[in-house]
Amino acid sequence: MLPRACNHAHMSLRDPALPGADSDPFAALLRRFRTARRMSQLDLALDCDVSARHLSFLETGRARPSREMVLQLADGLVLPLSSQNALLQAAGFAPVFPASPLDSEALGPFRAVLQDMMDRHAPYPAILCDRHWVLRAANSTATSLLTPLQAEAGETNLVRMLTETRTAQAMIANLAEVIHEMRGRIALEALEAGNDPVLRTLLDALDAASRRHPLPGGLQRRPLVPLIVNLPDGQLSFLSTIVHFGTSEDVTVRDLRLELLFPADDATRTALHAMAS
Repeated sequence: MLPRACNHAHMSLRDPALPGADSDPFAALLRRFRTARRMSQLDLALDCDVSARHLSFLETGRARPSREMVLQLADGLVLPLSSQNALLQAAGFAPVFPASPLDSEALGPFRAVLQDMMDRHAPYPAILCDRHWVLRAANSTATSLLTPLQAEAGETNLVRMLTETRTAQAMIANLAEVIHEMRGRIALEALEAGNDPVLRTLLDALDAASRRHPLPGGLQRRPLVPLIVNLPDGQLSFLSTIVHFGTSEDVTVRDLRLELLFPADDATRTALHAMAS
């Protein structure tokens, strides 16, 4: 019996008119996603229950996938929804997952939930970003902390605020630790995304910043890395949690990150409540 995947080819594998991998957007993108995952063709074939031979033909443009095969491969690669849509479009199919603008009517109820979460988190900072760490919303406490960084850089990307502003050096007491922690976080997100050039650029910026701000020699790694902010009246120390929204099949919703900062000590908790009163 032929492996199940072989039934998904739309053309004869011997058709000389089939494009080569270099000119086939699907073949090239599939290969990039697989290599970004550090998977061999055999690894992916086994995970997707297809034959390695058929997968090889897909990656060289000698076979064309069905829509079901594209989704089967995307599932085996554990691609985010936006990357699954990109793979479908490269194969000539319409995207499956909607990508509604955050300010659209369709996402109105979700925006209300987000606003409620950020309002209830006050007087502690709450920051909403997209998958590339571009600021989309913030509560008043977070806005007051971010304003000096934004004012210098004219920037809405949190990574670039930390890595490309002198204000960050003066404002964040443990900048080297914060950069190191964020670098590890975004490296994992880049791996999960499969092949995201924007995340790759952000990683490059973090690598360069890590060289400018190396961790002090002999520094004992903490189980929890705080964000320590210098203010004219003293320091505020925060611990961060990041909320992802995995119950939606909308690309915009799935790609959002809601970062909630909590006081790491009693002094910070007291100061924030005093600032809010």
